[in-house]
Amino acid sequence: MTQHQVRLTAWVHGAVQGVGFRWWTRSRALELGLVGHATNRPDGRVLVIAEGPRSSCERLLELLRSGSTPGSVDLVVESWSDAAGGLVGFVER
Repeated sequence: MTQHQVRLTAWVHGAVQGVGFRWWTRSRALELGLVGHATNRPDGRVLVIAEGPRSSCERLLELLRSGSTPGSVDLVVESWSDAAGGLVGFVER
C-alpha cells in the first residue's frame, strides 16, 4: 500500500538567504525522496514546498527546525495539504 502523498508548505524565517540554505534543503529533501522546491522570497524568507509521504515531509520539517541548517532559522510556519502533483525533482529557485 502506498503511503498517502502530502504537500508541506513551510515558510522559513531568519537569516536564511545567501548562506547555502536552499542547497542544504534540496539535499535533505532528495535524501528523503521528496519533490518540490526551495525559493528565496523578496521579504527575506525562504518558501519550501515538498511533496511525498507524510513521514518524509515531517522529517524534513524537523530538519528545518533542527538548528543545524546553514544560516539561522528563527521560525518555521508550516501548512499541510494533499499533494498537488506536477513536481519533478527538488530545485532551488
